[in-house]
Amino acid sequence: MHELAVWNASQLVTLAGPARPRVGAEMRELGIIENGAMLVRGGRIEAVGKRPEIERLVSTETEIVDAGGRVVLPGFVDAHTHPVFAGNRADEYELRAEGATYAEMAARGGGIRSTVRRTREATDQELMEAAKRYRGWFLRAGTTTIEAKSGYGLTLETELKMLRVIRQLGSEACLRYVPTFLGAHEIPDEYRGRPGEYVKLIVHEMLPRVTAERLAEYCDVFCEPDVFPEDRARAVLEAAKACGLALRVHADQFRGDYGSLLAAELEAATADHLEATTDAGLRALHEAGVQPVVLPASVYALGLTRYPPARRMIDLGMPLVLATDFNPGSSPTASMPMALSLASTHLKMTPAEAITAATINAAYSLGRGGEIGSLEPGKSADFAIHDAVDYREMAYFFGRETARAVYIAGMRMALS
Repeated sequence: MHELAVWNASQLVTLAGPARPRVGAEMRELGIIENGAMLVRGGRIEAVGKRPEIERLVSTETEIVDAGGRVVLPGFVDAHTHPVFAGNRADEYELRAEGATYAEMAARGGGIRSTVRRTREATDQELMEAAKRYRGWFLRAGTTTIEAKSGYGLTLETELKMLRVIRQLGSEACLRYVPTFLGAHEIPDEYRGRPGEYVKLIVHEMLPRVTAERLAEYCDVFCEPDVFPEDRARAVLEAAKACGLALRVHADQFRGDYGSLLAAELEAATADHLEATTDAGLRALHEAGVQPVVLPASVYALGLTRYPPARRMIDLGMPLVLATDFNPGSSPTASMPMALSLASTHLKMTPAEAITAATINAAYSLGRGGEIGSLEPGKSADFAIHDAVDYREMAYFFGRETARAVYIAGMRMALS
């Protein structure tokens, strides 16, 4: 059985604590061990402590990993990403710089629908090659698990194609993927003026196939009045729930207390975005036990100024999650360190709160809090060694990727 010991860590950031997502002041408690060390056996954490404690446990067969006086963190858990698509939207990025709005470009056939056209045309292999490129970006940021959405197919076959690519990527054990079906991401061109018919396609054809092939764990809906209004979003989510899928909701990105109230009513696992949510929506989510997922990089990349009220969420005792929203249009970044920085500068979260939101709280939002998200005995040895001597440097020195080595289940990943 393979065994390795990691030592000489300036800070071993364990996130040790209660077996649940962290709230309030708990989000600042990182369980840091100075001069920390960790023993891993068979892909799982055997022990953590000071270096002398771990040194007594090693044998001549133990592989020694010297952290070199750097920070060791649990692998980031990115709980909202769109990592499979064809092409990019660099042309729209330039147009936004010249003054065009996201809504204007979408009305002209751009936005999500432009990526849909390219993704439909792409072969499985082309999608796989693109997704492997992005997989490398996540790993270099110190991320070891991502929630991976479909949603750029919007036909039965293309949605299945995307989810099969996600399944194949997950089977390669180079990055953990948690699949989410997002057929209700946009109304495709061929159903313009007939959104009800598209909802029927999702409910009666897509969801049964997705669940029959076990291609997804979650179902998500972009719940906004101009995309999937409350009644249509409800139809999709209730059908998904009946099929055994857990729920996530794109909520209140533009309209306050809209998707959030539906997410609360249906007891979704998460409500994501929440830029426009008011206290009423937050309280409804809190009372229903729905975890909020904030995505500051999408606000930043669109050049907007209304960020989600993260401080209020923390003050209410909500188990906040921080994610990148990696996608080709509104948030083309796979960098969790960038999200950490934005969380501090724009959401006024402390670096410790942001790390908690991007690790253990995110893991619980994906139903994996007992397996990943912290460095505790019995859990999978998913961790990264970062080029920093203090965890706060990761948000402070922004615009760089800090991971120098990344391990999943105790195996070192290639950072290509």
